[in-house]
Amino acid sequence: MTTDGLVIGVVVGVTPDKWVRTWHDRLPDAPLRIEGISDDEVGRALGDLLDMALARLPVAGVDAADLHVIPLWDETPVVVAAKDHPVKVFDTVTLADLADEELYPGWDDATLDIVAAGHGIARMPQAVLRATGRRDVVGRPITDAEPSRVGLVWRRTTDGPLIDEFIGIVRGRTANSSRGSAEPAPPEPKPKRVPRDAKPKPKRARQQRKPRQTR
Repeated sequence: MTTDGLVIGVVVGVTPDKWVRTWHDRLPDAPLRIEGISDDEVGRALGDLLDMALARLPVAGVDAADLHVIPLWDETPVVVAAKDHPVKVFDTVTLADLADEELYPGWDDATLDIVAAGHGIARMPQAVLRATGRRDVVGRPITDAEPSRVGLVWRRTTDGPLIDEFIGIVRGRTANSSRGSAEPAPPEPKPKRVPRDAKPKPKRARQQRKPRQTR
């Protein structure tokens, strides 16, 4: 682990706020730092500058066998174009609809500037487009494009109690059910033993009242 406590890298479009709040509620004295990082830098930073990362899978620049991975959710892919592009009239598009368009790779500001000027299109996760806050482009979901996936990743050589705590928070474990701190369940009551030769007691017959005689 890094010497500054637990350091989590977060790529653009991923919001870890709910987990950070839970961390500070449970471990107010344990340092936690969130570092923004680009997708292509995650692999180099893990184990050195970062203890863990919330990143898109697969992580570039590192052998998958060297990582622990907890997949979390899939991201909707969108096409991004200038505001006056014909794509704006559709709710969704397909890859066939975009076959004749000039596609620019990446989703940095330089790419978005080119797209906003009306030169081609770009593709990116919907969360990334929202994070940019750009109002000079329009985005539409691509219904048949492969979604990207976000996961929690860390090197197999990185471990420790703070790592376990963050894993538990991300997985939704409560404070009382964190790894290694769960209390054993109370034993179930043992059934009463009944002797084999015991016979059930006969039920007492109900006495019927005699009808009253009328004079």
